[in-house]
Amino acid sequence: MATANADAAEVERLYELGDRLSSAKDKSQHAADYEAIIASVKGQNVKAKQLAAQLIPRYFRSFPALGTFAMEAMFDLVEMEELAIRIQAIRGFPLLGKDAEFISKIADILGQLLTSEENVERDAVHKALMSLIRQDVKNSLQPLFKHVESGSEIREKIICFLRDKVFPVKAELLKPQAEMERYITDLIKKSVQDVTGLEFKLFMDFLRSLSIFGDTAPRESFQELIEIIQAQADLDAQFDVSDIDHIERWTSCIYMALPIFTRGASSSKFLNYFAKQIVPVFDKIPEEKKLDLLKTVAASSPYAVAQDSRQLLPSVVQLLKKYMPGKKVDDINHNYVECLLYTFHHLAHKTPNTTNSLCGYKIVTGQPSDRLGEDFSEHYKDFIERLTGTEDTVRAASKRLTQGMADFNKAISSAKTEEEKTKIKADQQKSTMTMRSYNNILAMSQREEDPTC
Repeated sequence: MATANADAAEVERLYELGDRLSSAKDKSQHAADYEAIIASVKGQNVKAKQLAAQLIPRYFRSFPALGTFAMEAMFDLVEMEELAIRIQAIRGFPLLGKDAEFISKIADILGQLLTSEENVERDAVHKALMSLIRQDVKNSLQPLFKHVESGSEIREKIICFLRDKVFPVKAELLKPQAEMERYITDLIKKSVQDVTGLEFKLFMDFLRSLSIFGDTAPRESFQELIEIIQAQADLDAQFDVSDIDHIERWTSCIYMALPIFTRGASSSKFLNYFAKQIVPVFDKIPEEKKLDLLKTVAASSPYAVAQDSRQLLPSVVQLLKKYMPGKKVDDINHNYVECLLYTFHHLAHKTPNTTNSLCGYKIVTGQPSDRLGEDFSEHYKDFIERLTGTEDTVRAASKRLTQGMADFNKAISSAKTEEEKTKIKADQQKSTMTMRSYNNILAMSQREEDPTC
């Protein structure tokens, strides 16, 4: 009974201190009252602590000399076991953001609280952080990105918060636009040193949405994006054919770079890396990874400059000879051949005088590199035989596939379950894609037979 009375008296005393501060015209004359409110945090009275969590932020700005003392008390409150106290303190934090030092500390603490398993507490943290960010974007975001950069244990929670809460309202937060977009770009560049593939894509998609990397941005801006992607792809490292993560990272990075290549950024480093590091060990790459590599290189080939095309073309011809037999066979890897012929076509168009020494195509450009005085007829004969053998193989396979596709409608009609129909439709779709690949190969092989086309 005595304890209950003492607790009630303590709560009543805090209300009186709060009322006195509220009614005071010159609150600075009541520093002792504010100190008494702060000191109550050290007690055992739960209700008093909850009330202190309301009063400390409310009068915080009136007592700058007690700022550090008050801040430490609030930090103690968010570590309490009682959920109600923690939530009250979290809600009060934005009122404490009076200068850059305090805002950074508060943002750091709130960032750590994103790990809370209580929905109501996590929601309070989200709202408090957003309120703080709206007050001071730079000093609020900097400590959050620091957790991502350092790889701390809360980095995933921070990234989810940025994705769900901050990035969608960038137009509201990033003002003045150019300055703040540059600021957050620099934060992201420091933070993507050690992130997962999905996290990297999230950050790159966000950067590409900024106006400084928009359609009217200078070419240098797009090159900056490419350099970020190149660093993630680790193009300065020796290619390790046994490192599946490196293979997947290289493939996903060049795929991510494709839209930026279309805007004038250079694909040189990626293509040269493919020619010098990947092609020599292509046979050793796991089969399930080869097609993705070839697809991304093919998709990049239209944007290769002449110099890069000249360096890459011999590697492409080398792979073509491997996958295009010199005579008709039962089957070929049509996906590989389709990618390689597509790449060959675009690279050869950029540097036509290279084709003479590689496959005997004599295209006169007037340059010494045409090498018109040399005899490459054997190269030409070999390449034409491979193209012819590929065409014959593909036509035969296409004929068999066409006959098989005619049976799909009958199979669907006779299917007894939805599961059977679904499987048949999937097989039909796969066959349609294969037929499309065959047609592409035939079109490209015929064009390569006549280099003037």
